[in-house]
Parts: sequence; structure tokens; C-alpha cells
Amino acid sequence: MSDILHRIGAMAFPEDVYATLTTTDGLARWWTADTKGDSDPGGVVAFRFGEAGGFDMKVLEARPSELVRWEVVDGPEEWIGTQIRFDLKREGEWTIILFRHEGWREQVEFMHHCSTKWATFLMSLKSLVETGQGQPAPYDVKVSNWH
Repeated sequence: MSDILHRIGAMAFPEDVYATLTTTDGLARWWTADTKGDSDPGGVVAFRFGEAGGFDMKVLEARPSELVRWEVVDGPEEWIGTQIRFDLKREGEWTIILFRHEGWREQVEFMHHCSTKWATFLMSLKSLVETGQGQPAPYDVKVSNWH
């Protein structure tokens, strides 16, 4: 099994970062504008990216200002059964986000692409909590012919 890992800091309070990870409005402002569903634990959130399709995430855990964890229940075969985790911690004026997309069965080319896209979307999250403006799809950085 392989994981995608990123660490990013934001000049924001953990509760503000947490709100962007646990509400459909917050998620739609940094990941994809086409976000719908139930973002409470046990609920399923649907993230769509136009013709590229999308993912359905079951919310496994949400601890205020500390942790958000999802499981991919529908989407590309490589993603199904993987888990996405955001650990939050305060360090001085920074909120540190430790991101994991865990459980890839193998390191396929799609994993390389997704790692880069996660980095761009985490920068969108950072921008959102620091300035009020993210870059969710379809306004995100295009990194290749896959999007």
C-alpha cells in the first residue's frame, strides 16, 4: 500500500480550517464548486469535476479543530476504499494541516497526478482560509492533459 502525504501551514485558526473541511459550502470553496451531500459523520459527500467525473466520500470521523477522515465509496477504481485524512494542529500563529490519502494499492501514474492535484487544492484551501478566496474546480490550476 502507498500513501500521498502533504504538510501545509495556514495563518488561520484551526476552527476556521475545520469549517472548510466539514461543510459542503466550505468544501465547495476550495476543492470543487460542485459539492453536495451530508458532511456530518456517517454522511456521504459527492464531489464532481465536470466531465472528469468525481468521488463520493463517506465521512468517517470529524473531531472539531483536530481531525477529518473520509473513505472513498465511489469513484475511480484506484480511489475506492482509500481514506483521506486531515490532521490539524496549532503551532504559534499557524494551523498545520497534515494531509494523507492512504491505502493506494499500487503506485500507478494516476497516483502521481492525484498527488500533484492534492497539492494544488491544499494551496487553494490555504488561500481560502487566509484571504477568503480559494481556487476550487473548475477554477483550479490545470496540471496536465488529465486536468
